[in-house]
Amino acid sequence: MKILITGGCGFVGSNLAIFLKKRIKNANVLSLDNLIRKGSEVNEKRLKREKITNLRIDVSNSKKVGNLRKFNLIIDCCAEPAIEASKKNPDQVFNTNLVGTYNILKKCIKDKSNIIFLSSSRVYSIKSLKKLIKNLDLKKPLKIDKTIDERFETDAASSLYGFTKLASEKLIKEFFYEKKMKYIINRFGVIAGPWQFGKQDQGFVPLWVARHFFKKKLSYIGFGGEGHQVRDIIHINDVCRIILLQIKKINKINNLTFNIGGGFKNYTSLKNLTNKCVELTGNKIFIKEDNRTSNYDIPYYITNNSKIFKTYRWKPEINLDKILKDIYSWLVKNNMRDYFK
Repeated sequence: MKILITGGCGFVGSNLAIFLKKRIKNANVLSLDNLIRKGSEVNEKRLKREKITNLRIDVSNSKKVGNLRKFNLIIDCCAEPAIEASKKNPDQVFNTNLVGTYNILKKCIKDKSNIIFLSSSRVYSIKSLKKLIKNLDLKKPLKIDKTIDERFETDAASSLYGFTKLASEKLIKEFFYEKKMKYIINRFGVIAGPWQFGKQDQGFVPLWVARHFFKKKLSYIGFGGEGHQVRDIIHINDVCRIILLQIKKINKINNLTFNIGGGFKNYTSLKNLTNKCVELTGNKIFIKEDNRTSNYDIPYYITNNSKIFKTYRWKPEINLDKILKDIYSWLVKNNMRDYFK
């Protein structure tokens, strides 16, 4: 099987490429990544050690994407995921996330390739997510009693990043409807693990561990500034497991959209995450309370995994403590201080 992973030198793409190459017999796995994101050059070296070639091509370049060799399957991991980038550099977000997917789809149609598309929980309406919480000035821990499934509202604003992901989903359905080809769309929640070079608004879990380990400052931003906002977390290895299962079953199970995340058993508030990082690293750091809430911030998100479990009998296996330990071990073994300034 010939597999192309776009965004293959990113956190998800690089881990997935190595995982699949080791587990699919005779798999020919290639990466496509222009190395624009910090840390991608490190992951390209990891791929090289595993004899996985990275093609340094910008996914928004229609001609170069169209001239690629033929693949049986394309896994589209390529995205500019940082919400702040949606405001600072909207052209890059649009070109990478939407134009890039359009180019990949044209390639799929030309070669009759299947596609697995990594979408995001950020396709859901910010306004509707905020309505789940009665008082957005979070002065005490939230009641954890709601999950978000695939039927949750997507019509209202969700950020430019969320829009490009949702628009890409619709493009996939339009392209593949007529051609009778196979696709899977996965709306992932927060993914975390080793080799993720996190930022405040994207990849906050490794950022939290790293700032404690390296004794750097952090901030609780928004919703009262006390760190009570909640997200569920899924380990990158659990992500790789479900995608491998989807690849194996794609001829029988296809043309579906799934929510996938840590769920009820794997969620945390920022305050709880802080306590776990202090316990893990032995370091207590200063955390500023900043109650300014961005229009794009969400106070609460926990994935409903019912559909993915019913379809594949899959559920996440790795708990939050193990996720944090794996990140910490990676930081200890590798000199990554410069990536978490």
